[in-house]
Amino acid sequence: MSRLPVVVTGVMGRMGGKIAQAVLADESMELVGATERHDHPDIASDVGMLLIGRNLDIKLENDLRNAVLGAKAIIDFTLPEATVANARVAADKKIPFVAGTTGLDAKQRDAIRECAADIPLVHAPNMSVGVNLLFHLTRQVARVLDVGYDVELVEVHHRNKVDSPSGTAARLAEIVAREWGHEDDPEALFDHGRHGQVGVRPEGRIGIHAVRGGDVVGKHDLNFYGAGEVLTLSHLATNRDNFVKGALRAAHWVQKQPPGLYDMGDVLGLK
Repeated sequence: MSRLPVVVTGVMGRMGGKIAQAVLADESMELVGATERHDHPDIASDVGMLLIGRNLDIKLENDLRNAVLGAKAIIDFTLPEATVANARVAADKKIPFVAGTTGLDAKQRDAIRECAADIPLVHAPNMSVGVNLLFHLTRQVARVLDVGYDVELVEVHHRNKVDSPSGTAARLAEIVAREWGHEDDPEALFDHGRHGQVGVRPEGRIGIHAVRGGDVVGKHDLNFYGAGEVLTLSHLATNRDNFVKGALRAAHWVQKQPPGLYDMGDVLGLK
């Protein structure tokens, strides 16, 4: 079986490095390129020496166009602006693209959607199998527990996370809002934290609360408060291995798909 040639962007970052190392350890994949930001001090160094202490003859590039020769998949966990730029390169080169970047605004999400018209593109705020099962369960629960239940979502992440709420939390809240009939503007139901004399809690709102501290990888608790009962859907990530495994799984899956925008629900067959 031939190996899948993969390029990893942001390879010196926390997730990029783990993904590149996983690709190197996976017998079904081959690392053929890696990138970092334009001014990174290790540009032009050998990626193997940087990541695993041995030469791989793969130069760290600061331009994705110089790294994709022979690639059949690009895996991107960077920052929103970089992800959009990288997706455009992928679309131009007709290379399937897998992105786990969070914090994209509406304009950036539209740009990703435009790229997906030319290539198969998986974009997921969380590539953990467990979290994507949580999305699936949330959809089912929200259909049954309607606006008569008060939904409060609490997410906890490490102190270095720059976006808030997390992409996973935003996706969970969006799923509930859509199941409650707010397809066009789900964010209109969101209340981000509370302060001061806010009055009685209105019906049909979705409270979202972001906690930052220490080295917590990720914790999400979605609470449905009813009269006389509380139902909680919860997920705790104890390390980043599941995100990495999901990204590699998506890179294989996307090879057989037509152009279009997909998420991990598609990859896992949950839709």
